[in-house]
Amino acid sequence: MSTSSFEAIASAPAPPDQSVVPPIAQAAVLGVPLALTDYRGALDHIDTAIAQDARAYVCVAAVHTVMEARDDAELRAAVDGAAFTVPDGQPLVWALRALGHDISARVYGPELMLQACERAAQSGQRQYFYGGRDDTSLHRLTQSLRERFPGLRITGSWSPPFRELSERELDGIAARINRAQPDVVWVGIGVPKQEKWMAAMRERLDAPVLIGVGAAFDFHAGLVPQAPGWMQRAGLEWAYRLRQEPRRLWRRYARHNPRFVTGFARQWAAERRGRTAR
Repeated sequence: MSTSSFEAIASAPAPPDQSVVPPIAQAAVLGVPLALTDYRGALDHIDTAIAQDARAYVCVAAVHTVMEARDDAELRAAVDGAAFTVPDGQPLVWALRALGHDISARVYGPELMLQACERAAQSGQRQYFYGGRDDTSLHRLTQSLRERFPGLRITGSWSPPFRELSERELDGIAARINRAQPDVVWVGIGVPKQEKWMAAMRERLDAPVLIGVGAAFDFHAGLVPQAPGWMQRAGLEWAYRLRQEPRRLWRRYARHNPRFVTGFARQWAAERRGRTAR
């Protein structure tokens, strides 16, 4: 679903108990549109999509996502097809502010997931979890969330194999998820797989909303520690994660971080020249 389609849903007549939420404003960083919103704004839009029985998906972007989208046309198409993409990485928030946009803080995927589950425990919205390392880690995740949010309705979970799936297998996965009748499918299989999966599966799934949250499953299952708050606020979460998983992550950060800095510097300078010319 395109951004304009989701905005039409958010502007459509709502049920009596559901207020209409204004469209989310967006701004591009290195060509990737990012939502100028906070947790409440993002969650309100998700609730509206569920109330309207939409067919939307939401992406959560860090610098890695933005830079991969510049190199991978399929990922870029998947991000462009999202209802909206929240700025998960602190450097993206700094970039948006440097461009003159009013945004108070990032919308961190793991925290968005927790706040959504907290709301769902009160509203009765049904959750499904697709991804994770294996079924054991998914069990730990669902157990942790149920303990933290009594009343949370989790209708199912499944950890797929770490390989490309056939169309027949994807149809089987869609049938499995649809039988569970969730309102939200949380997808934790990492960038860029989760964005491409949501784009490919969107029309096969009945759930109103799909949300890709990367490593949030591992964090909330207690398998991987999160960076301390001060490191997150300082934009150093990447350094903490690199220390935790150097073999897997060093190439990603060595490649993308310098390219992001130089690429954004060019964008900032170009936009500044444009404003001066006007």
